[in-house]
Amino acid sequence: MTLRYILVAVIGYLLGSVSVGIILSKLFHGPDLHTVGSSSTGASNVLRSMGVKWGVITLFGDFAKALLACGIAWWVTGELHAAMLAGFTCILGHNWPIFFKMMGGKGVAASCGVMLTCFPIPGAISILITIALIAITRYISLGSIVMVTLFAILVTIFEAHGSWLIILWVWALALICIWRHHGNISRLIHGTERKIGQKEETAK
Repeated sequence: MTLRYILVAVIGYLLGSVSVGIILSKLFHGPDLHTVGSSSTGASNVLRSMGVKWGVITLFGDFAKALLACGIAWWVTGELHAAMLAGFTCILGHNWPIFFKMMGGKGVAASCGVMLTCFPIPGAISILITIALIAITRYISLGSIVMVTLFAILVTIFEAHGSWLIILWVWALALICIWRHHGNISRLIHGTERKIGQKEETAK
């Protein structure tokens, strides 16, 4: 059992370390994502620096690798906790990829994949509310922070059933994502965060 958990944790991290945004930028002569925009390799920065098409592909690619990591864990062990572990290490790999100098994204799309796999109902509710919030405010960062926080609250109340492991896991996911957005939070507070479609020089 321990060896299988180690295996799914390693697989999750390695899958997470496959940076879809960087691969696309290299294959299709895009910019060095580490030097443009937010320096993130996730879908938001790809969208702003390479366009909507590549941003959407990156979003679904990062989402899919998290689904795959959790799915493999389910297949190998048949246990929710194993899927949670693989999802967690996948997000770590996305944020700090071993293949790309430990410089990755913020884990939002990967978190969506993990949320829907491990706790589908709270995950779906959180994602749908986030989509609506982003559509209204046009702030991707705000929506992302609300999503992981709402998911943590819903899982803690309705799914954890007093399990300290699940509660610790879900809040660790939320805090990692929030911490990765610390720069965005500062800009939101000061009114300088960019909205979808807003050029950097026009942000106020």
